[in-house]
Amino acid sequence: MKQNCKITLRVSEDLLKKFLYVSEADNRSPDAQFSFMLRNNVAYYEKTKGKIPDAELKKIDVSEYSE
Repeated sequence: MKQNCKITLRVSEDLLKKFLYVSEADNRSPDAQFSFMLRNNVAYYEKTKGKIPDAELKKIDVSEYSE
């Protein structure tokens, strides 16, 4: 079962305002916009550097971020 995870992010007020502007312009909630950006970033990484092996992902502990 996939879990929802939560992270805290520190950004400048100016960057936050721009992010919220982009989210609204793209008709996405801030949460959906951030998820969209993360998925695109990972896809770009895998396209340019190769697929991230499942064995490596299994080594990563996300308990600190799990709700």
